[in-house]
Amino acid sequence: MKIKVTSVFVDDQERAHQFYTEVLGFIKKTDIPAGDFKWLTVVSPEDPEGVELLLEPNENPAAKTYQNTIYEEGIPTTSFAVDDIQKEYERLKNAGVKFTTEPTEVGPVTFAIFDDTCGNLIQISQV
Repeated sequence: MKIKVTSVFVDDQERAHQFYTEVLGFIKKTDIPAGDFKWLTVVSPEDPEGVELLLEPNENPAAKTYQNTIYEEGIPTTSFAVDDIQKEYERLKNAGVKFTTEPTEVGPVTFAIFDDTCGNLIQISQV
């Protein structure tokens, strides 16, 4: 068994697509109409056949409550691995990304947390 798709709830699929591709650097994998929304996934250009991240609309009231509560608690929705966290932090900061936590070393891991503009906090980490 392996993970094929995981998701983050987003409040605007088009804005999320723009942020995750143009700012973070992921590439669109799947874009299939599904009623008022899309089955819209992105993948890492380093592993285009790897795990897909579904940019899932938060239209369900339970999803909105979950997303808002996690955000307000300062908890990242997901975490992305980076090779050089300081370099990635500077790149994203220069692109206008707002960080809630600057690179912080905790034991063997250094992490930072940013706002994805779509209702989520995202963690990047380097081991």
